[in-house]
Amino acid sequence: MSLILALLLAAPPAAMVFVQVPPAARPEPLAEGLRAASWGEGARIVLLSPAGRARVLTADFASAADPEVSFDGKRIAFAGRRTKEDPWCLYEMNADGTGVRKIGCGPGEARHPVYQTSVHTLTATSTEEWTLVAFVGTNPGQADEYGTPGATSLYSSRLDGSALRRLTFGLSSESDPYLLPDGRMIFAAWQRQGLEGGLQGRVVLRGVNLDGTDVARFVTDEGQRVKRTPCLTREGLVVFVEGDALRGDGSGSLGAVRYRRNLHSYRSLTGQGDGLFHSPSPHPEGGVLVSWRSPSSGTYGVYRFAPATGLKTKVFDDAAWDDVQAKVVAPRPRPDGRSSVVKDDEPTAGLYGLDVNITDLPREMLPPGTGKRLRLLEGVPRPAGGATPNPSLALRRLLGEADLAEDGSFHLTVPANTPLQIQLLDADGLALRSSAWIWARNKENAGCIGCHEDGERTPPNRFVKALASPPVAMTLPESVRRTVDYRHDVAPIVRARCASCHGEGSSTPRLDGLDAESDEPGPAYEILLADHVDAGRARTSRLVWHLFGRNTSRPWDHEDWGREVKRAPPGQPELTEAERRTFVEWIDMGALWDARAESAAAVKGGDR
Repeated sequence: MSLILALLLAAPPAAMVFVQVPPAARPEPLAEGLRAASWGEGARIVLLSPAGRARVLTADFASAADPEVSFDGKRIAFAGRRTKEDPWCLYEMNADGTGVRKIGCGPGEARHPVYQTSVHTLTATSTEEWTLVAFVGTNPGQADEYGTPGATSLYSSRLDGSALRRLTFGLSSESDPYLLPDGRMIFAAWQRQGLEGGLQGRVVLRGVNLDGTDVARFVTDEGQRVKRTPCLTREGLVVFVEGDALRGDGSGSLGAVRYRRNLHSYRSLTGQGDGLFHSPSPHPEGGVLVSWRSPSSGTYGVYRFAPATGLKTKVFDDAAWDDVQAKVVAPRPRPDGRSSVVKDDEPTAGLYGLDVNITDLPREMLPPGTGKRLRLLEGVPRPAGGATPNPSLALRRLLGEADLAEDGSFHLTVPANTPLQIQLLDADGLALRSSAWIWARNKENAGCIGCHEDGERTPPNRFVKALASPPVAMTLPESVRRTVDYRHDVAPIVRARCASCHGEGSSTPRLDGLDAESDEPGPAYEILLADHVDAGRARTSRLVWHLFGRNTSRPWDHEDWGREVKRAPPGQPELTEAERRTFVEWIDMGALWDARAESAAAVKGGDR
């Protein structure tokens, strides 16, 4: 590294704004280890001048954090609490700290504002919004998919707090929005994928338009399990914090992907021995500003980091504070605008797929025609105040099933602004593959190429058969969306069909208890969940193997593929096809004890 470049890296930017947090306010990790806890108590926003003088901008706030510099470099949006009793709300001030005014608090609390570029509405009275801000809002009364209160989604509003609109509709918390030059946002999204390893799924980076349409993968399985706080560098790298389990303050290692090849360009930038990194942001001359500290002691300081070399040079460090969320105060190009088809009073949306046979699997693993039907599930948010943590999967309700067209395509009408999961079914009704939580905004026609397909490959240029026919309506009223649970649907079959072999005095697990007569899960349910059921995946559940008399797992299920199966002994009448299907649906939909009770207590979806 040349001396001139080293001096450039060491020099402070023209001006820098950052947050100082008392080290004692660092939160402990949350139980599931995948979300950063809410933090910032007693924090303040500080401006560092070109001469290196630091000045507090938010002395009148009990807490202030999450600064975002406007495109012209003249204003700063941030989250703050005037008093300790106030909720977190959004504010805006001039870059010198004057002219503070309130934007709004969102639906509950609001954090992490991001200035949005222009949004054009495609209607007969087309309009253009220039004064929008996106932010992380707390969903009132809603817990995340693990049961932790305070689930969050992305929202937007005007800078006067009006025109509040929810943008994302996952079942777990979404956070860390960042605006890309093409007008999309990338954000962190928790996706719960089972219970393996004691960790509840993963946190991935997803992309979405400014109006919440066209949600898609951005960075998923590559690298470590959790990815947070993305930003785009001048060199075209999307840099983010990652870890297999995050600390409470959200720190970890640094990873990156190329902006133009985001799905196939992952690389690790730092290792476990390189310390803890926090809140990267782009530097206009290249690389990132990032906060760093030793894992064992000390506070965070602000550093300039060069991804190409790993060189880290101190910019500012006050040993009495954690210095985080640093951003350069300077003009930057306004990202491209985006058009929107969203019509807020339209209750439905379209959802289509070109060919479920296009996948990320080798063709011999999932030959064309293996998938026969689609099952569409609605995800229901958990109400706050329930069991925390809750090991069971969140409630799913059936919106419908539909045959695939001959070419593997499908075309549906679905409820707008609703968490949706698509399951591809085989001839036995077993889910071969399940999507992450997706949604479609009001009047949007959301689409996918295939089933877990490579998003960087161009699909075949053909008009698919499903789009030549009217869409299949999967818009049942909420009151008649069916659930399947153990207490009401599975337990009667167990008592009627399984008691002779699984009763008192048998050498097999006892399943003849009167579980259905109790308000709490009984021993039969606990036995099945502990040893015989893979919640959310019937095909890898030993109970299903036992009932079908064969291993129903697939080659991509790895350790389950090829295991020997003990067939149910004769002596009882064979289960009917409908009874076997009940077991399959119960497991594929989450293997819940009492879905009807959860459905009755469900949080009613907002902004529908």
